[in-house]
Amino acid sequence: MTTLTNPVSPSVSTPAHRLQATMAAVRVGFTWFGVRKTLTQSQKAQAAETFGAEGQYLSAAKKLLDTRCPAFQAVTAVRNRVLAYWRGMSLPYPEPGIRLIRQDRIEQFNDQMTEMRQDLLEAAQQLDRQLPALKQAAKDRLGELYNPADYPNSLEDLFAVQWEFPSVEPPEYLLQLKPELYEQERRRMTARFEEAVTLAEEAFTAELARLVSHLTDRLTGTEDGKPRIFRDSALENLHEFFERFRSLSVRSNQQLEEVVRTAQKALRGVEPQKLRDAQSLREEVAKKLSGVQSVLDGMMVERPRRKILRPTLKETA
Repeated sequence: MTTLTNPVSPSVSTPAHRLQATMAAVRVGFTWFGVRKTLTQSQKAQAAETFGAEGQYLSAAKKLLDTRCPAFQAVTAVRNRVLAYWRGMSLPYPEPGIRLIRQDRIEQFNDQMTEMRQDLLEAAQQLDRQLPALKQAAKDRLGELYNPADYPNSLEDLFAVQWEFPSVEPPEYLLQLKPELYEQERRRMTARFEEAVTLAEEAFTAELARLVSHLTDRLTGTEDGKPRIFRDSALENLHEFFERFRSLSVRSNQQLEEVVRTAQKALRGVEPQKLRDAQSLREEVAKKLSGVQSVLDGMMVERPRRKILRPTLKETA
C-alpha cells in the first residue's frame, strides 16, 4: 500500500501528491490453462510437406479444448468480470499489471475479489467435470494430433485469480543505509505518479469521448427514415462514468472537469424512454452532446493518446 510519511496539505499539493497520498497499488493476475499447444517439430514438418514448405518456416498449434463449451465460457466470464471490476474502480499506473485503487476502497475490493475467486473455483470445478467429454471431443477433432499427455488429470487448480498490494514507495531501510539512493528512488516514484495522473486523464478523456460519440450517433442518425434505436445502456454507461469520475478524479485537469460537468448537465433528469418519445428532447440532448464531443476531440488531438498498459495472464500449459 502506498502512503506518504508526511502528506502534503490538500490546498498546496499537486495532483501527483494527492494520488500518492490517497491511493494504493493493486496487482491482479491469473493462473490459466492454455488451450493451445505448439505442434512438435515432426508434426510441423509433416504439415509443411502438404504445402511444399520447410518445417522451420511454419508456425502451427493445436487447440486442446473447445472454448465454445458452456462450461469453459463460464470460466472465461468470471475472468472478464474480475478484470472489469478491477479496472472499473481503479486508475492506470505506468507498470504492467498494476493499477491504483483508493485506500478507503481496499476492504470492499478485497471482499468482492474473494467472492469472485470462489465463483471462479466453482466454474473451474464444473469445467473439470466436463473434462472427459472435452478430451473425447478433442480426440475426435484432432485425429493423429491428439495426445492424452497434453491434458492434466484435473483442471480445478489450473484456473485461479490472485491479487496483491505491492509497495510503490522506496523502502525505508534505504533512508538509513543510502540516503542518496533513497532520494533517487523517491524522485523516480514521484515521476511515476505524475505519469499516472497523465494516464488517468487520457483514459477518462478517451472513455468519455467514446461514450458521448456513441450516444450522439444513436440520437442523430436514422435507419430506414426512422430515428435510430438505442439501448438503455448507452445512457446508463455515461451515468456510471460520471460516478466513477467523481470517485477517482484527482482534480488534475480543469478542462476535463468542466467538460464532464457539461456532459452531466446535458443528461441530468433525462431518461431513455423520454429520449425515445420526445423528438425535441432528442434533438436538444444531441446538440449539447455534439458540443461536448467537439471539445473532447480537440483535447485528444492536442494530447495524443498513449498506450495504457494492460494486465497479462499467467498461462499454465
